[in-house]
Amino acid sequence: MHTRRIGNVEVSAIGLGAMPMSIEGRPDEARSLATIHAALDAGVTLIDTADAYHRDAAEVGHNETLIAKALASHDLGKDVLVATKGGHLRPGDGSWTLDGSPRYLKDACEASLRRLGVEAIGLYQFHRPDPRVPYAESVGAVRDLLDEGKIRMAGISNANPDQIRQANDILGGRLVSVQNQFSPAFRSSEPELSLCDELGVAFLPWSPLGGISRARELGSAYAPFARVAEAHGVSPQRVCLAWMLAKSPVVVPIPGSSRPETILDSLAAADLVLTAEELAELDAV
Repeated sequence: MHTRRIGNVEVSAIGLGAMPMSIEGRPDEARSLATIHAALDAGVTLIDTADAYHRDAAEVGHNETLIAKALASHDLGKDVLVATKGGHLRPGDGSWTLDGSPRYLKDACEASLRRLGVEAIGLYQFHRPDPRVPYAESVGAVRDLLDEGKIRMAGISNANPDQIRQANDILGGRLVSVQNQFSPAFRSSEPELSLCDELGVAFLPWSPLGGISRARELGSAYAPFARVAEAHGVSPQRVCLAWMLAKSPVVVPIPGSSRPETILDSLAAADLVLTAEELAELDAV
């Protein structure tokens, strides 16, 4: 497995997005555990989660608990960087709400620590700006967690360029990651990707294949990805991830998966080399 860096930690060039294993339409636990174990066997050392990745109101942290169980039951589990997030909530009716208050974020981090069964979280990210709370206060809480040793690295998610710069200042230059939506269907995070490249901050595209319900349609919706895939004898999804990796060495995609076969196909993108002409064709989509 090729590697990249998040802060001072070397991780697999492609991580595993674990959200599909815990929200609506999730598989049974056995398949989820098999998916995580298949990823570990293939060299994955980065798993993305959040306390809000659950379905029902009474199961906050379902995904974190699942990941902790999977890692504890595999010999390679100790080598994985778990990136979790706080500040987003799911009341249990299918909606998403926000709480970026410092008190909530600190309490959420403590709960994530317990569920993950660790003394310090490898990477903790502020999940989404809360318009009711000054951004500096929310990021300031993450800085406090870093200073207290509750988390080893700090990141932000769903941030614009000004917020990236502000967060890095508040964190004293210790911002290591930005997790934003980015895919062929969602290109508006190009400025954030460019800024991360400039700052040397890892950029983690979420929903890199277009989301759970649309990932399978990538080739039919975007003809260039299908054409390049056919030329290489691979899936359009694999081409998509290879295209992202070619954009910058700071890019670390985290495709969501709930089946061993889909995460293994995604991981093979790290070995797919696209020509300059192919990359230009894909960029033009």
